[in-house]
Amino acid sequence: MTADTDKPGGVQSRKAFGAPDKGQLRRLRSKRMRRRLFGHLGQIFGTYVLSSLTRRILLINLIGLIALVIGILYLNQFRAGLIDARVQSLLTQGEIIAGAIAASATVDTGAITVDPERLLELQAGESLTPSVDDLDSLDFPINPERVGPVLRRLISPTKTRARIYDPEGTLILDSRHLYSGPQILKFDLPPPTADEPGLVDTVWQRLKLWFRQGDLPVYQEAGGGDGRVYPEVEAALSGAPATFTRVTPRGELIVSVAVPIQRFRAVLGSLLLSTQGGDIDAIVRAERIAIMRVFLVAATVTILLSILLAGTIAGPIRRLAAAAERVRKGSNTREEIPEFSDRQDEIGHLARAFRDMTNALYNKIDAIEQFAADVAHELKNPLTSLRSAVETLPLAKTDSSRDRLLDIIQHDVRRLDRLITDISDASRLDAELARAQAEPVDLAVLLRAIADAANQRGGEDLADVLLTVSNAPGAKPYEVLGHDIRLGQVISNLIDNARSFSPEDGAVRIGLSRQGKMAQITVDDDGRGIRAENPDRIFERFYTDRPEGEGFGNNSGLGLSISRQIIEAHKGHISAKNRLEVDRTTGEERIAGARFVITLPAGADR
Repeated sequence: MTADTDKPGGVQSRKAFGAPDKGQLRRLRSKRMRRRLFGHLGQIFGTYVLSSLTRRILLINLIGLIALVIGILYLNQFRAGLIDARVQSLLTQGEIIAGAIAASATVDTGAITVDPERLLELQAGESLTPSVDDLDSLDFPINPERVGPVLRRLISPTKTRARIYDPEGTLILDSRHLYSGPQILKFDLPPPTADEPGLVDTVWQRLKLWFRQGDLPVYQEAGGGDGRVYPEVEAALSGAPATFTRVTPRGELIVSVAVPIQRFRAVLGSLLLSTQGGDIDAIVRAERIAIMRVFLVAATVTILLSILLAGTIAGPIRRLAAAAERVRKGSNTREEIPEFSDRQDEIGHLARAFRDMTNALYNKIDAIEQFAADVAHELKNPLTSLRSAVETLPLAKTDSSRDRLLDIIQHDVRRLDRLITDISDASRLDAELARAQAEPVDLAVLLRAIADAANQRGGEDLADVLLTVSNAPGAKPYEVLGHDIRLGQVISNLIDNARSFSPEDGAVRIGLSRQGKMAQITVDDDGRGIRAENPDRIFERFYTDRPEGEGFGNNSGLGLSISRQIIEAHKGHISAKNRLEVDRTTGEERIAGARFVITLPAGADR
């Protein structure tokens, strides 16, 4: 049916324009879906199954297996053992056949000469035995008509070629040309149009000939000529069996065994047995095919196990890499790193270490953001005060007002300088501690030096510094591994902080003792104690809780925060609490001052 072109409105059917029908559309969709599916499978196979690590594992495992198989195929002793076994078999077979041939030989003499004088000397019942010389003079020629059937019956069950040579080396019989009267000979003739061997076959034959020609001579057919061209025939005619191995022009092995045919020590001829070209090669080829089958099975198992091993290694590493990439690209969300808590091997340790590192990085980023916000806030206050004073200075009408504004400006400038200095110190502290080489530090020596220096620079209005070092067993019980300058900075900060809270008649007491595996430093003052509900809050950045009589802005609020940062970098801990004592008048506990406690790993435990 053609398209309906005469419908109202000039509407034509889809077939008029050659549009595909529903079956064609379904086939097109199915073809596209298969193409997409194979494309996705190929991408997944190339990316996940044959990743770089998977290819390396496969290559390493297969190289060892291939090297083993090549060694077995090339260096094994199977071919040599097979040749030796065939030689022994041919020797045994040749001796049997030679004995049968020798037994069938007849004497070819017209008469036997007997000495009459010896006959007269015989007594009744005695016989005349031939002498050795008589026997040696006898000739037992090999009759081909009698020997041929015997040779044919003995050789037919085997795929062995037998040739018999007379004492002169002339060929008498060849098993290739033995047949009985009614026997029908069957030969495989070449096709009328024989094809030339292919390039691969030609190269393979030349390679075999080249490999074997170095050790073995090339076989040459003697035909009906002198059999003495074969060394083994020459040796057999001399009365000793001999063997020889040759290679055909096609690279096939031929094993030959020559056995003398003897009767009464007389050598009647030589029997030459030789294998068909390619017999031994066929057995070796079959053995190698069996080895290759085992290799294919082993290679398949190796590939499957390698892919499984690579999946247990490359898969988790790929997930960790993808998570790290998301962490690198993510800005608003906090990506989680796979933990692999069920794995207790190196991959599990790597995942947990990677997760901890990422969490530490997130915490560091949060700390930097918080530090930047705190710095901006702390810098904004003196800048605002400084701006207000500068704007007000031109409006001052009296000298006292201008002097007061100038004092405010100078105070704010000093405050900014102190803040910038402490902020710079805090920001480069982590990098400095990471780069500096930690060395043994004797805390007792360090505290004595700091206490003496503090007392020397102190005035009448500053509290004295008292040091108490407890006795501890060991040569150097208070030796820690760290940075003496930074640890001294912490102790100096705590002394200055304690002095600022202590009264003039008070004292700052430093104690050093050994608490198990840790060295403990305590710094006590006689001030009013810590008013914060949470004592740990005083270690926050820019937190200050100074006495009312002390000038505003003389402290940046970063000293204790820097001290905690230094102590934690030394794998230690710093804390603060109020020191309590009983009031003698009321009998109640009251705050006698603040106490800071530092613990650091000492001795062999650092």
